Amino acid sequence: MAFSASLSSPLHFRNPNPIFSPKPTKPATRPATVKPLLALPPSVAADVDSATIAAIGGGSVAALAAALSLADPERRRKLQAEEVGGGDKEVVKDYFNKSGFERWKKIYGETDDVNTVQRDIRLGHSKTVENVMKMLTDEGPLGGVTVCDAGCGTGCLAIPLANEGAVVTATDISAAMVAEAEKQAREQLDLGREGVILPKFEVSDLESLEGKYDTVVCLDVLIHYPQSKADGMIAHLASLAENRLLLSFAPKTFYYDILKRIGEFFPGPSKATRAYLHSEADVERALNKVGWRIRKRGLTTTQFYFSRLVEAVPI
Repeated sequence: MAFSASLSSPLHFRNPNPIFSPKPTKPATRPATVKPLLALPPSVAADVDSATIAAIGGGSVAALAAALSLADPERRRKLQAEEVGGGDKEVVKDYFNKSGFERWKKIYGETDDVNTVQRDIRLGHSKTVENVMKMLTDEGPLGGVTVCDAGCGTGCLAIPLANEGAVVTATDISAAMVAEAEKQAREQLDLGREGVILPKFEVSDLESLEGKYDTVVCLDVLIHYPQSKADGMIAHLASLAENRLLLSFAPKTFYYDILKRIGEFFPGPSKATRAYLHSEADVERALNKVGWRIRKRGLTTTQFYFSRLVEAVPI
């Protein structure tokens, strides 16, 4: 997944609101929390370049929000796009083939060379994969089931899917991510075991995906699309799926939107990608418009990781 939902700034914020995550007792080891019946968390917190973390309470958020009009994130984004000769998609591709690849490879991996925030995001992402697998296997064995993992990153979902016997096509906009995913798959999968097939790995953006699959999964990628384009991406992904479509996205609420805007106000020393939050209502409308309905939904959070997951089926 080239995308683990990341904000456009390396600055992170603790979530002080118990509505979104329980009050932690030991922040460094606090487990992910999942609302009943669902399973899911992708992060809207970005990666960090240092161990410095801003812990901002509700009052501070309100105070800083008043100053957001002084920020100029659009100018920064335009400069990023000009550097790589394109728009959001080119920025994303460039980021996840260079500094973003190294950063997220560490987060998705098992190295101890991660800070507290990165470790927390790893926990959230791991829980996402676990919950998606449970959601899929609840319907029965995956042997022979065709699955498209759109935005496969380093193979965190594609590999366990293949291990369960699914016939997996795993794609990502980043050639570096795809190469790493295939490397990990060859190392981790027992390809001599009956029913276990190496996933088909391809470099591709969402718009270029083709084919028909029983199930399509797209985790954390919609954060790179504004809602106007996300509607088209959701419709396209639905057209590839015959029975199920699983999407995760950074939820757009007043609280999360303020944190995102504050993150833009403090861009930090490194560049990341532009981030778009999406309301569940907008995602649901986009699905309904093309004849799909949400069957399962939920929200999972850790200290620095917020994500909505929905499973949709044809109406």
